[in-house]
Amino acid sequence: MTTQAAAVGLAPPVTDDPAVEALFAGVAKALDTELAAGERYTAWFEAEVSDFVRMNRGKVRQAGRVRQQQVSVRLIHGMRHAEHTLSLTGNAAADARAAVAALRGLRTALPELADDPHLMLPDTVSSTRSVRGGGLPASGEVVEHVLDLARGEDFVGFYASGPMYRGFANSEGQRNWHAIATFSLDWSLYHRADKAVKSLYAGFEWSDAEIAARMADARERLALVTRDAQTLAPGRYRAWLAPSAMDEIASLLCWGGFSGRAQATKQSALTRMQEGEHLDPRVTITESIETGVAPAFQADGFTRPPAVALIERGRHAGALVSPRTAREFGLEANGANAWEVPEALSMAGGALADADVLAALDTGLLVGNLWYLNYSDRPACRMTGMTRFATFWVENGRIVAPVNVMRFDDTIYRLLGSKLEALSATPELLLATESYGSRRLASSRLPGALVSEMTFTL
Repeated sequence: MTTQAAAVGLAPPVTDDPAVEALFAGVAKALDTELAAGERYTAWFEAEVSDFVRMNRGKVRQAGRVRQQQVSVRLIHGMRHAEHTLSLTGNAAADARAAVAALRGLRTALPELADDPHLMLPDTVSSTRSVRGGGLPASGEVVEHVLDLARGEDFVGFYASGPMYRGFANSEGQRNWHAIATFSLDWSLYHRADKAVKSLYAGFEWSDAEIAARMADARERLALVTRDAQTLAPGRYRAWLAPSAMDEIASLLCWGGFSGRAQATKQSALTRMQEGEHLDPRVTITESIETGVAPAFQADGFTRPPAVALIERGRHAGALVSPRTAREFGLEANGANAWEVPEALSMAGGALADADVLAALDTGLLVGNLWYLNYSDRPACRMTGMTRFATFWVENGRIVAPVNVMRFDDTIYRLLGSKLEALSATPELLLATESYGSRRLASSRLPGALVSEMTFTL
């Protein structure tokens, strides 16, 4: 991994960089020649060339470019297998030798291992190649423009951009390649204490006009945040959940809710849906790889369908099933990752235009963000969490004042079921902004939701 501190002055990296793909191809070729009789291998490749810029009080505080690449080599003999993950230097010859050395080390370990009864690998070869994006401006240009738009405000933000790569190879000759360039600007205009306006702008193609419009909207909200805050008593309130608030709810559901294993063992928070409980008929949720940023293949070499139905018209429709879960429970694998966590969650929009949200809410809470979500009753899919940043009290379709932090406690069967009144017409693309170890290739497309009643306990 290499880091350069002056990333804001660097030109944007090339998305379809033949050198990166050639590096992985060289490793796979070396592994092909090293195999002994009866052995198989899989290789999973991850790489990124990412610019990171951290800003605070309207100034750049930290900037850098990270280039890193690694490969996970798994050796299989019969039902035994072992894996070795190693970082690559970018020197093709040295990296090929390192991969071969790793495979030889795995060969010595295999005799000591037990058979894995749940090992499952593809029985057909399905090679793919996908390259998307590449039209991003240099990070320096983006940051300069953003800070100019935010001049005079306490702007706090984190900008990440650049290409990410995923690759798969196996001893049967399957080759899959995925290269994509994305950006995300996770930012706030800060007032004081817990009062701020938080925004996320992310996608594949940067737009100066779009960020200007979002900054103007944030400035308007910030002016409202400076008003004296109201403290509301615990109770049930009409509420509008913005897409960013819905993303927190969806993120909690993703950890086990849509897992084939969790559903088979009755540990899913959505188990009651398997038994007939339902949401509002307007709620349709899919794992939509074709509209997200994740690759259309996973680390075992299984390809993914364009979409997997999870909830259809409010009813349980399916689950994400990894190869191991499929083998253990007699299910059909559908390209899920090992954790069976969605990487491209998509919820269908409704009929409510963005411009009509305040009028439709009339009187109630405008909830921009939620955080610290957890289950208070997992079997009932009851969750609790806090409002955060700009949450407003609205009367007669007009924002009156910001609201001090509140805790909600409610079930998904109310919020997206009996109490759902409307969904916004245009779902928003929200890219994962986590960068622990590396940037994540995951996204969600979610509408906002108008609910007639949301329970607040504090």
